[in-house]
Amino acid sequence: MERILIIKLGALGDFILSYRAMTAIRSHHKHAHLSVLTIPSLAPMAKAFGLFDDVWCDDRPGIFQVSQFRALQKRLLGGQFDRIYDLQTADRTGFYFRLLGWPFARLRPEWSGIVRGCSHRHDRADRTTKHTLERQADQLAIAGIPIEDYPPLDFSWVKADVSRHHLVENKTPYVLLVPGGSKDHPQKRWPAGNYAALAVQLEADGFRPVVIGTSNEADACAEIANACDNALNLCGDSPIMEVMALARDAAGAVGNDTGPMHLIAPMGCPCLVLYSGTSNPEMNRPRGPNEGPGRIPGNESPGETVSALRADPLSDLSVDVVRDTMVLR
Repeated sequence: MERILIIKLGALGDFILSYRAMTAIRSHHKHAHLSVLTIPSLAPMAKAFGLFDDVWCDDRPGIFQVSQFRALQKRLLGGQFDRIYDLQTADRTGFYFRLLGWPFARLRPEWSGIVRGCSHRHDRADRTTKHTLERQADQLAIAGIPIEDYPPLDFSWVKADVSRHHLVENKTPYVLLVPGGSKDHPQKRWPAGNYAALAVQLEADGFRPVVIGTSNEADACAEIANACDNALNLCGDSPIMEVMALARDAAGAVGNDTGPMHLIAPMGCPCLVLYSGTSNPEMNRPRGPNEGPGRIPGNESPGETVSALRADPLSDLSVDVVRDTMVLR
């Protein structure tokens, strides 16, 4: 049996964007034993995809953790892979390619990536100027998987019971608000006070605000909930599958350049993503189910459901502009 490995270490948004490429690899290698190497926090999502026979975890050892690198080398060599698709295309995974070549480079498996010396090298000059989806499509085409062979996107694997929130049965349209983001990049967060004012406007327009976030974003979520009595605050209670299931029936969503927006967009929910000057939406914005390779059958047009606003600093973006730009169904 052919043995294939996909390497994709993170983060959450990048992992979701790579789903299209992963489904194309699975379709191309229908009868292969397909494994994925990812970080522990993304292992549950990788299993939920239903594409892989094995999910391996990489703790990303530091440069001086020699024994851990040796263990990883032993495991990669023991996998006896025929081909490896490096969707991370980083210095770290380039080093993994070198690990597989020592001491017998001729025994390396085929490798799709950007590292010098690999069998299917994606070295086109414009790769760094393309969105993740198009960049990965180019990479796979070099490895013999053209866009025409991409299977239709299928999100039937997303299953979660969200009835405890009583949103659907109440028949009140709701809008997802995602005010968080990386704590290391506070400039990528639209002010919580602006989200609070937006929630009040949405409530006045007949929509119930539903706030999504982690415990690290509790203060921002609480500020929104305190400003809008009807808001449903799911901060710290937003499992990945529930966020995606809630997005299926949401009237829309607005949020920062952060992972949960990548969970919401593929479900067909109209999204508005807010970007600071430190990020480029042309490179990594979330994509809807009919944007890019692997569109849903029956939809001939791209049917974009994701738009973006950008300001530097992000706090200069007014609440009225955001509300006027939002598209709600």
